[in-house]
Amino acid sequence: MIEVIEALIQATSKDRVTTNETILAQHSKDEAYLKPRNPDVVVFPESSEEVSRIIKIANEFQVPVVPFGLGTSLEGHVIPYHGGISLDFSSMNQQIEVKPDDFLVTVDPGVTRSQLNKKLKPYGLFFSVDPGADATLGGMAATNASGTTAVKYGVMKDQVRSLEVVLPNGKIIQTGTHAAKSSSGYHLSSLFVGSEGTLGCITKLTLQVYGIPETIVAARVSFKHLNQAVEAVIQLLSAGIQLARVELVDEASIKQVNESNEKSFKEAPTLFIEFHGNEASVHHDISFAEELLADADGMDIEFEKDVKGRNELWEARHNLAYSFVHGHPGKKMMVTDVCLPISQLALGIQHAREQMDALSLEGALLGHVGDGNFHALLMIDPENAEEKRKADLFNEAIVHHALQRGGTCTGEHGVGVGKMKYQQLEHGDSFEVMQQIKMALDPNQIMNPGKIFDRV
Repeated sequence: MIEVIEALIQATSKDRVTTNETILAQHSKDEAYLKPRNPDVVVFPESSEEVSRIIKIANEFQVPVVPFGLGTSLEGHVIPYHGGISLDFSSMNQQIEVKPDDFLVTVDPGVTRSQLNKKLKPYGLFFSVDPGADATLGGMAATNASGTTAVKYGVMKDQVRSLEVVLPNGKIIQTGTHAAKSSSGYHLSSLFVGSEGTLGCITKLTLQVYGIPETIVAARVSFKHLNQAVEAVIQLLSAGIQLARVELVDEASIKQVNESNEKSFKEAPTLFIEFHGNEASVHHDISFAEELLADADGMDIEFEKDVKGRNELWEARHNLAYSFVHGHPGKKMMVTDVCLPISQLALGIQHAREQMDALSLEGALLGHVGDGNFHALLMIDPENAEEKRKADLFNEAIVHHALQRGGTCTGEHGVGVGKMKYQQLEHGDSFEVMQQIKMALDPNQIMNPGKIFDRV
């Protein structure tokens, strides 16, 4: 690697190429429970041209390159299991070009979600995708991130108008235009969104943004049974009510929040809902929704209009992961997700709870029920082989259940390493097409090897 490191220094600068053990360790892991592995070197590029030069060096010496945002991914996406270069985009976080009349923004890949929304607020605009963590926008595109607002605004791929991408040969391309639609050629933006850095490095993004709603109202409602909560969501969506967020939190989650945050929420399956729009439309939707929720045997229906009340209402959902971490000292959180057709969601969640109880695992279930995506939070000791075995069995059980019912092994976390073994089963012959695309663009297989699939 000495020759490679010298070339990288020449391509960038000495102070942005490092083999410092502490920095290597910081780039050896993400938020997953998976085993870390240090890269050989970490490089901090400051421009697309520098990224191009770095990739050309890596391709020449056939050294792996793993793009790194903030390390908030959940399936081992940024763990460099084959060593090589960890390409840290934190220094590429300066450009935020707002085009308010087009409802577009062009940003560097290292810009974070909160950084972007702070810039957009004076224009009366906001970026909709909210994955929970304050992730980088480049990382969010690479994993096709989603979040609580997907039911109204869509996931990351729905916001991407164009990308600048550095290919494995170092060539810089644009995948689209600023036009709202196009029938011209292959839709390359969709190819790179969700590719997890296996096809190239995203170095610039043009994204759709939205006007901040005039009126926002949040609601919380409890149910005796999970299936009642899911059925209520189906009724709300069928009625055409414009839900911006609709989150399901199970009884175990509410209990943990009450214990950790000194709350007194009813310990029952609970929906957290948010309505966005103008005052008249939101008022109409609330009145209609209240009737439908009551008909669905909803209990303790509570609405909040002011910012403070909304924030307190959502606190249980947003702080859920931290509540479990603080409530289980010495254990690490394993987070997994699947996505099903909404008609199959209640059965999927019930099946997951049965599996969790049968395996004597501690954890909770929650989900973006408006789009069929649910998450399982498991608290395990990763050094305990039996607990790790049970967690893997649970993950496999809910994935197979989802696939058998027309779902997917991951709705928003991505494949990385953790969901790699399910790709052939889910995609069938299409999996070979993915491998062919990989080999066509990255014949030396330098881009994030060992993610999505093993080396072809």
